Amino acid sequence: MDGTQVQLPDRTAMLAALERLVVAESPSPDKARCDACADEVAALFAQRTGARATRHRRSDRGDHLELRVGAGAKPLLLLCHHDTVWPAGTIARLPFRVDGDRVTGPGGYDMKAGIVEAAFALEAAKAARPVIVLSTSDEEIGSTSSRALIEERAREAEAVLVLEPAASGGALKTARKGIADFVLEVDGRAAHAGVEPEKGVSAIAEIAHQVLALNALADPPLGTTINVGVLTGGTRPNVVPAHARAEIDVRFSSAAEAERVVEAVRALRPVAEGARLRIDGGLDRPPMERGPGTVRLAALAQRLARDLGFQLEETSTGGGSDGNFTAAIGIPTLDGLGPDGGGAHADSEHLLIPSWLQRTELLRRLVEAL
Repeated sequence: MDGTQVQLPDRTAMLAALERLVVAESPSPDKARCDACADEVAALFAQRTGARATRHRRSDRGDHLELRVGAGAKPLLLLCHHDTVWPAGTIARLPFRVDGDRVTGPGGYDMKAGIVEAAFALEAAKAARPVIVLSTSDEEIGSTSSRALIEERAREAEAVLVLEPAASGGALKTARKGIADFVLEVDGRAAHAGVEPEKGVSAIAEIAHQVLALNALADPPLGTTINVGVLTGGTRPNVVPAHARAEIDVRFSSAAEAERVVEAVRALRPVAEGARLRIDGGLDRPPMERGPGTVRLAALAQRLARDLGFQLEETSTGGGSDGNFTAAIGIPTLDGLGPDGGGAHADSEHLLIPSWLQRTELLRRLVEAL
């Protein structure tokens, strides 16, 4: 401890704010609901921080919200997202509920609690530089409409703090795998499987060869994994299949591995004469590598956590976030500053209130220290 009394934020007020955001369901593809949730986020920051809000309007997705506190050059950038993976109506099945120190409700842990944390931390902070908070509406579906905005604001910033939830147990996330997604389609030639199978070209047999070739590209010791997660093809048992389709998820820990695997997937060629391949997709998120700027931010956060009386570990994760984009363009980025908990994207999603309160005070001190 640093010898001073630690004043944690108002638990009741934070829970009330979180409930309003969770009840405002915001599935990523639903623009109207995402925009209504953005209204709630804007109201929260206006009430708590007096932030100046800019609405980045989108016709294809929910609007993105930019909130500024203070003025001047070299701001801090805080990244949040208000979209969730949960379809509308989930709140009836999984209501917002506080059970002791545990909070459940769709999207509370990932990551509406992080939005509330940012608002309450900035309300109490005496920051020496301006702070920009971006709350985007499409993080859960790839950030295709928000990436340019995120990178533009990051290039102006001294550092980026990501309010995604902590790793289970409370660790910071100082490295994340990058992601590439591909769809492989194979066209063969149909024929009667009993009468003249020799006239056919089996798309399923061809795609089986391609799945084995894809699996051979993985390098788990380097953190490179390849998963053919969806495979479809054929029409009837007595027809040589003319078409097959595979959906592929690729994860990697370094830019070099990303380049190697993406090039190799695009270079796939048919094995069977007469088969044709079509490959769509590519890099979704670059890897967030543990660079010197991130190491410095993590060390600062760990020192401040010790002042608050708790230990803060760091870890890497296979999942991506918008911090992948900012780290990849060389901006010091620290992720996983949201609360401890678990069950992201699952019915068991929950956050732990003591961690949430501690990390709100940690965020306040981190903003002030930077």
